[in-house]
Amino acid sequence: MTALALKSYIAVVSTRFRTLLQYRIAAIAGIVTQVFWGLMKLMVFSAFYEVAQNQPPLSFESIVAYVWLGQCLFALFPYNVDPDMRAMFNSGSVAYDMLRPLSLYAYWFSRTLAFRTAPTVLRLVPGLFFAFVVLRLVGLDEWVMPLPPSFVAAFSFFISILLTVALSASIMMLVSISMFWLIDSRGMVNLMAGVVWVLGGMIIPLPLFPDWVQPFLSWQPFRGLCDIPFRIYSGDIAGFEIVGELVFQLAWVAILVLAGVWLMRRAQVKLTVQGG
Repeated sequence: MTALALKSYIAVVSTRFRTLLQYRIAAIAGIVTQVFWGLMKLMVFSAFYEVAQNQPPLSFESIVAYVWLGQCLFALFPYNVDPDMRAMFNSGSVAYDMLRPLSLYAYWFSRTLAFRTAPTVLRLVPGLFFAFVVLRLVGLDEWVMPLPPSFVAAFSFFISILLTVALSASIMMLVSISMFWLIDSRGMVNLMAGVVWVLGGMIIPLPLFPDWVQPFLSWQPFRGLCDIPFRIYSGDIAGFEIVGELVFQLAWVAILVLAGVWLMRRAQVKLTVQGG
């Protein structure tokens, strides 16, 4: 990749990011929704932990961190497609993107990075303020989001979240590329949303699943979206185990990017343009 091409992709990320930052009302509505669901989930987990016969694999404090991180970073996860990209396929203007003097995969990946991160930035600060401050002010100390147990956990969490951004974008790229062969992408998007929430650990933290399914859960890529970074934050993953988990995330990013580049080349061999 040349320096000029790299500057072009950075400019794409910057421009798209600044455009998406304008949707502040949508972000406010989103964080209100996430706060509501965060409280609902903590009510359920609190009841579950009170009647648990055996010691659960995660402490309740880890669950609290897991839930609030999931709600604050909700927009980061690959559960939807950029509506502008979907509109390009519906209108036929995707053909113009194919004429740009840039790698189509890298160009779309840059757009996807901005689409995943900009809404997250808008929701993150008010979400963390509620989880750290508001809950303490109203007396719900047990539900206040805990801090990482150490500097190593905090720094490793930051690295893991960067890899989560790349992993999320690489997963979403596969969905976007699938639109070359689909008349309507809504089915694929709805399917991916369910897969991401279940296998990523957003609905139920993965360690709480039955033992017989753990070998499968431990190797599938969606674990790198929620389970790994959130458990690093809470200290449930610590020591040299952190390095292995970060390598796991990086390996899946590389695999999915290579798969996406290969699919993109296949898709560009023959394209039937819809619309205008």
